Parts: sequence; structure tokens; C-alpha cells
Amino acid sequence: TACLSNESQICIRETLLKDIKMKFTLALSFFAGVAAAANPFVAKTSNNAKASFASKLVSGARRLNDADEEYEVDISGYSVKFEKCQFIKAYDDEMAEDEDAGTVLATKRFVIFKLCPNNSCSTCTYNYGEYMVDLDTYLAATVEYQQELQQDMCDACDECGNDEEEEEADEEEDADEDEDEDRKRKRRNLAVDCDSCYDECQKIENMEDNGYIDATEFLECAMIYDPEDDAKDALYAGPMCASSGTKIKIGVFSDEYCSVVDSSKNVDDYLVDGDGYQMKLSHALLKTVYSETCISCLVVQEEDEDANDDGNNDAEEEEPEVNELCQALYEDSAKCEKSHGFDNGYAAYDNYANQEAQEEVVCDFINSIEGGTYDDEGEISLYGANSSANGGSSTTGGQKFALTFFILGTVALAVYAAMLHNKLTKGGKAGLSSQGGAMA
Repeated sequence: TACLSNESQICIRETLLKDIKMKFTLALSFFAGVAAAANPFVAKTSNNAKASFASKLVSGARRLNDADEEYEVDISGYSVKFEKCQFIKAYDDEMAEDEDAGTVLATKRFVIFKLCPNNSCSTCTYNYGEYMVDLDTYLAATVEYQQELQQDMCDACDECGNDEEEEEADEEEDADEDEDEDRKRKRRNLAVDCDSCYDECQKIENMEDNGYIDATEFLECAMIYDPEDDAKDALYAGPMCASSGTKIKIGVFSDEYCSVVDSSKNVDDYLVDGDGYQMKLSHALLKTVYSETCISCLVVQEEDEDANDDGNNDAEEEEPEVNELCQALYEDSAKCEKSHGFDNGYAAYDNYANQEAQEEVVCDFINSIEGGTYDDEGEISLYGANSSANGGSSTTGGQKFALTFFILGTVALAVYAAMLHNKLTKGGKAGLSSQGGAMA
């Protein structure tokens, strides 16, 4: 619109301010678009779809491995290394059909682990595989392995005190001597320390007498508080991810599926023995399943010292054997191998088309979990990749650039707007003053 002569200064000022406002709005839209493009965790698909698809991939891995039993992957040269535990809440058909359920979201439980070369497990930067398996499968395999290892250690420890007695008696027969050598060989393989193992095994054996319950007793969801007639809600105990996924502990839940965490309560407050005495959880065994210690997949063969003494080097070399822990975890997991240079995986098998087709999706999903997309309770984290297990993970280069550009651009536009406003204000006063003088 044309400006009237006596209002020209006011009209020009309003027009310029509108123009600045429009440019500022466009700039904000542009910067927001740049920031969203640089953020790898802007949702392109729903949380529910991702988690449901991940569950199908994990269950699908088990079915495909069962369908083709002839092909075996040699992972004897690798070790299992725990990476992260993660809860993810996603829509579930069964929960939606359950009228008593207070939500339609079910909590999916996953564990991410690696298979690292035995000679570089501590670093594990190349020629490794990354895998995702449901928490129940992971705990069942690892806890059973650690329990057997614990039992073998204590069995070997029981024989520690027999050596001196047998040497003093010196009345063993040949068969007894062979049996004694077997016990000594077993202790060497298990690295049993006879000076300290006895106290450790006594603690394990007398755990309940000392007021403790092994935390692995709650690998399945179990009621720990029955309200009966006191009008309170029942409480349940089961495994959960803790400390941003770096640990696995037994938590308190408000539902029988152990999907709704009640972080305000402690399991120890609800544990009593048959006589009503307070009990506490022992996490000694459970801690071994998420420790930084690598678990070798190779079954250690007992040395045949007699064969070596006889100089029998022509014996047929036995094929390396993989322990049941690694077999179970590998077969039941969704796999991300090719991008990490894993040499011996299913990617090398011509008939395993599903693995090749879905591997990129699995790798992307694992990366999103490791980047902090979800919090401990399975909700989407507002902080995304900026939240990590150590609390100090930095943003990506693209995010830093977008954020810096956005801040500097906003400040520059604000300064520019202030300068124009100041200039127009002074110009308007001067113009009105001159007009007033002429009229006078």
C-alpha cells in the first residue's frame, strides 16, 4: 500500500519491521530443518514399529537357524563380550486385548553383545560381530554357564586338601594316582587358588544361612508381595536393565509381566525367609554375566600328558569345540557382522538370504540403542545420543555444526533487528521534528 506523506516515516518503519519478522521466521525454519537433518535420532518411523520389528528379527533368527542345521559357523576363536542391556516399550496385541492391563505397551527386553577375537577381545575394533538377543535367552545361557563354572571351581577346591594327605600316606594304587592327576589337571585348567577358594565356596554353600538369596533366583518374574486383604497392590521382582544399560539387576515391578518398573521400591525390603526373618539379595553370580571379562567360546581340552611324554605327535588333531553358551547366544540372536569385518559368520553362507537382507536394519537398530535412544525404563529419551552409559557422550559433527550455526544466526538476526529498530526510531523522531518546525 502507498504511504501518505504525513505518515511516511511510520509507514516505512512498520513495513521494514514486518520484513524483518518474515525473514527471521524463514531463518528459524531453515535452521530447524538443518538441525533435524543432522540429528540421526529424529523419528522417521514409530518407536513401536522399530521395537516390534526387532523382536521379529530376534525370533526369526532362531527359526532360520533351526531350518538349516547343516551349516555351522566356527566361532571357536572368539569370545563373548557384554555390551548393553536395554528395555524398549512397544505396542503389543496381547496387552491391547487384555482388559485388566493398564497399558497397550509391552516392555521388550534386549541385550547387545559382541563376539570378539580371542587375541584382541579387550579392544575389539575389527573382525568382530555385534548381536542382539532377548534378555531371557541371554540370562538363561550365561547364568547356567557361570553356575557350572562355579560348581567346577568348588569341586576342584574340595580336592585341594587331599594332596598332602595322599602324599604322606603314599599308599595309592595306579588307578588312584591317575585320578589324582586328573584332579590336579582340572585345577590347573580352572586356575583354582587353594589358598582362597575355600572361603569363597563356603559363602556360596551357606548363603541362605547367612541371610542371602541368590539374585539369579528371580530370572523369571515372581511375586514378592501379596496384598491379600490390605487393599494394596501386588509387587513383583524380575531382571531389569540399570545404570544406562551397563548393568543388570533385580528390580521391583507393579505388574505380573514385570514390564512396569517401580523405581521407588527396593527388592530387599520385601524378602523374608520361612520364619519371617529379613533376607537380602546376593548379586555375586549375577554380576558375572555383565562384567567386562570376555568369555571364550573355545572348550578347553584337558591335556593328555601321557601322550606328550610318549612322544606321540602323530595323533589326529581334534577339531575345536564351541561351548553351549556361545552356540545358544549366536543361534538365537539378530546379527550385525558384515560391517564389522566378521570373517566366519552367516554372511559367507550363500543360502542365508534373510540375514543379508535384514542385516543393515539390525545394525541401524543396534546403533540407535547404543546411542541412547531409550532410557532405562524403555521410553524414548529426549536427549537421544547425548545420553550415554558414562553420561558424557558428545554430539556428532553434523549436530555440532547445526547447533552452532543456529545459535550464531539467531544472535546475528537479533542484533540486526535491534540496529534497524534503533535507526528507524531515531529517524522517525527526526522526521516528525522537522515537519513540526516547518508547520510552525
